[in-house]
Order: sequence, then structure tokens, then C-alpha cells
Amino acid sequence: MTGQELRQLLVDKWGYSYDVQLRRSQGKIFLQVMWKYLEQASFPLSEDEYQAHLDSIANYLHALGGASQVQTFIIQTRERPRLGKAVSIPLDLGERSSEWIL
Repeated sequence: MTGQELRQLLVDKWGYSYDVQLRRSQGKIFLQVMWKYLEQASFPLSEDEYQAHLDSIANYLHALGGASQVQTFIIQTRERPRLGKAVSIPLDLGERSSEWIL
């Protein structure tokens, strides 16, 4: 999955280019779809910066082996990002999880 494909997935599902962040919590790694999005006037990144950020996240997802998990979760979920509440996508990294949790 590329950054552009990730962006298209977000837009197709929720209609906006939402911010995404990788987070570690309780010994697990999550991709969080935040409530801020590129089309907001107050969004802190330019379009080029946003695309570079998505490319970086997509590279991490590819390296972690979690791209297909994210794609499946986004397609199937009924959750949606809203103010103060991100959509958290757990990444099952199997044996590799310890590499990223240290």
C-alpha cells in the first residue's frame, strides 16, 4: 500500500483525508485514524507535507506487514473518527511485535 492508496482508502470510507498516526499502547501497536483532516482550514500540514506523512506511514505499515490488516479493518468498520475519538486499528505483528515495542 502506498501513501496515495492509503489516502484514497480514507476518502472512500469517510469522505475526508484524515490524519493517521502510529501509536504504541499497552504493549500493542495501533494505527489511529485521527479526527483532523486535510480539508479543514485549521489542519497543520500542507497537502505536500500530508502526502509525505502518509507515504511514511504506508512504508512503516509495509515493513511491519500490517498494510492488509489496515485495509481490511477500514473497509469493514462501522466506526468513524469524531472530535476527541480516533479510530484505533490494532496491528497484529506476530513474532515481529517485540522488535517495535522496545
